[in-house]
Amino acid sequence: MTLSAARSVRRALTTEAGTALPAFVDHHVHLHLIDPTALAARGIAGVVDLGGDPVTLARRAAGLPRIAYAGAFLTAPGGYPQGRSWAPDATVRIVTDASRHPGVDGGAQTAVDAQADAGASVIKVALHADAGPVVSDEVLASIVAAAGDRGLPVVAHAQGSGQVERAIAFGVAALAHTPFDAPVSRRTLSRAVAAGQLWISTLDIHRGAARAQAIANLRAFAARGGRVLYGTDLGNGPLPVGVNRRELRALHDAGVRGDALVAALTDPWPHVGPNSAVSTFVPGPAPTDPDDVPTWLSRGTVVATEELTHVD
Repeated sequence: MTLSAARSVRRALTTEAGTALPAFVDHHVHLHLIDPTALAARGIAGVVDLGGDPVTLARRAAGLPRIAYAGAFLTAPGGYPQGRSWAPDATVRIVTDASRHPGVDGGAQTAVDAQADAGASVIKVALHADAGPVVSDEVLASIVAAAGDRGLPVVAHAQGSGQVERAIAFGVAALAHTPFDAPVSRRTLSRAVAAGQLWISTLDIHRGAARAQAIANLRAFAARGGRVLYGTDLGNGPLPVGVNRRELRALHDAGVRGDALVAALTDPWPHVGPNSAVSTFVPGPAPTDPDDVPTWLSRGTVVATEELTHVD
């Protein structure tokens, strides 16, 4: 097979031959739960933090990995993930009012503005009905509208009866997890794809029936042309820091293969363009057997693009 984004290169410093690909991105991490210093050496050049302290995230130094973030989870009083040991108070913002007026205590506009003013590139809302209360339709509509006014997409943790459908109906741009708790209907899949909604994979956090259901839902979404992003929910349990071969294999099993798998890994979302200053270097030529691609991709490391010399 041919991977259209791959090019044969040689590293200037080591003369090692290999393949260059655009920079890899993990589109779902929680930086306060991991040590990110090893990510670049293990293939990840960029991350999207989907739930953290916006002040701490705003103060992070530039460099690798390139960080985009949502800031705090926006949720209802008593809603997910409030009170969890892994979610300190600063990582959660309670929204009680659909007000679009700035500065209203508990207001949707106030919550969105706080994350945007701290440098957020996305807004995260918790729609986890299986774990507690969720925001009302009025509040959700206001969050999406306020985020839109700031030029920011909204990403949702949608779990529980009707929550995926709500996310689509109210214009949520991305799902933080592939739905895993129930089958997604063909009508809902078609609406999600037609709306241009993105699904972040996070398949490897599951085992058993939930894993099988997530893979089946993602397979159906991708088969209809849905845009899939590689993401691991890094920080949620014992996941490898760096490219996760098991996540890539699960995506492959869901039919996201070859160029589509590379696209899921290299999509710059929510940035407009890729980080062209760095590339992912994988030793050796690209495999000819599609079944070998996930393992091969997991061997990548981040290098400066200027270090790579094209080989005809």
